[in-house]
Amino acid sequence: MSYTKMEYLLFFLPIVLVLYQFCPKKHRDKVLLLASYVFFFSISHFLIAYILAATVVTHFCAKLLGKYADAENPSGKWTPGEREKKKKLIYSVAIILLFGTLLVLKYRNFFVFNVGTVVNLLGGKVDIQPVKLLTPVGISFYTLEAVGYLLEVKWGRAKAYSSFWKTALFLCFFPKVMEGPICRCTDWDWEHAEYKDLEHENLKQGMIRIFWGLFKKFVIADRLAIQVGFIYDNYQIYHGAMIAFAAVAYTIQLYMEFSGVMDVVLGSAQLFGIVLPENFRQPFFARNATEFWQRWHITLGVWLKNYVFYPVSVSSAVKKWNQFGRKKVGRFWTKFGTSAMALFPVWLFNGLWHGPQWNYIFYGMYYFVILLIEVALESNWRKWMKKINVDMKAGWYRVGQGIRLLLIVFTGEMFFRADSMETGIAMFTSMFRDFNPAQLGGGALAHLGIDKLDIAVVSIGILIVLIVDVIREKGTITFEWLNRRPVVFRWSVYYTLILMVILFGAYGEGYRTIDLIYAGF
Repeated sequence: MSYTKMEYLLFFLPIVLVLYQFCPKKHRDKVLLLASYVFFFSISHFLIAYILAATVVTHFCAKLLGKYADAENPSGKWTPGEREKKKKLIYSVAIILLFGTLLVLKYRNFFVFNVGTVVNLLGGKVDIQPVKLLTPVGISFYTLEAVGYLLEVKWGRAKAYSSFWKTALFLCFFPKVMEGPICRCTDWDWEHAEYKDLEHENLKQGMIRIFWGLFKKFVIADRLAIQVGFIYDNYQIYHGAMIAFAAVAYTIQLYMEFSGVMDVVLGSAQLFGIVLPENFRQPFFARNATEFWQRWHITLGVWLKNYVFYPVSVSSAVKKWNQFGRKKVGRFWTKFGTSAMALFPVWLFNGLWHGPQWNYIFYGMYYFVILLIEVALESNWRKWMKKINVDMKAGWYRVGQGIRLLLIVFTGEMFFRADSMETGIAMFTSMFRDFNPAQLGGGALAHLGIDKLDIAVVSIGILIVLIVDVIREKGTITFEWLNRRPVVFRWSVYYTLILMVILFGAYGEGYRTIDLIYAGF
């Protein structure tokens, strides 16, 4: 069962809604928790033990951390130094258990293989045998949520949940446990939520958002997945414009898939009156790579900013560098070094978080270099543009920025999608061999697993999403705008969307099931 399967949409979700509505308010959180564990068990079976263990560790360590918080201690019972030592010990134990489990299950073979390879290259003899370890769905997501929650309690910015069930629901709430968004404990008041009755407006907007997500997933992403897979599986026989098309098509597929599933996730939560944080905000309207990552997978970026970037920025190592740099190397190189020290762990973590492959690490380092260059040159670039009288708000300049950003994103996603670093390099180099846009003509795209009708459906679907994103970028909230339209127009839009999903969705005979991309992370 997953968010776009009929088992979830037609059976599981409606049953949970009915049980939730007819259950007394004081027990509705238990209904959602039970539903979450049923959902998790349906996907990972006995591996549910891992999230249960993570919940136990998180809850009791958070309670212990709260015990030593300043506001909860009688004056003079512990000195500030004693309190910090106890909190550091508790947090360290929790981190070792939570991240240790993630590292063993997800990264053990990758690190063992690479260490063994290095040893063998140096003359040693190590027999490297991979160990097959089953990994529960969503472990990367709920682990980050648990660690972030513990840090918030440790820093005194949040209180530990009083009930084990609150902690469990925070980590395992079924709409977000599979693909996120990565929530902070402050994103929704899991402790004091009232769990009100189902409301008509929430049900309406939640269902429309679910269908909007299904439209992006079934009509666009799943068709593009066939073409993208065809080229990537046979990349040796393609070159030039066909490789460039694969990179562009995969980027669109990934956006439609991930943002579409997020629409289903947020719509599912909204049915119950629960507002989860947004994960996308028209990323392709960004002006540069830095802004792109403020709009793409927003909750991962917020997590990395709060719990990696900021702590590193105020660390003793960075402070020492700033003191040294101001005296020895000047303002520019001091800022450059500080940015490098803070950004490197962020993007190394980002790359590794996606999976134990070198192309993911390269993907992280790729954006580390690009964002570091942007940070380093931003101030001087603006001064230079002003000096030569270039209007950076002019339309032509914004178009140039957009083209540059798209080239950066398409290139990064080419390596991200590749099965290995070698595949990514081979595709990137072959893209420049005999590049000719005419390679895409003559019905070439219709020989990549889908026909001309499919291509037309995809093109129209992309155009519709683009129009909606333009409206949102201009500051209009789509649902509020629709609610102000006449009832006939409003419901015509709703039914058209529903019918398009039903009539043009890529499912049934002739289409293979496309797994959710980010569920694998």
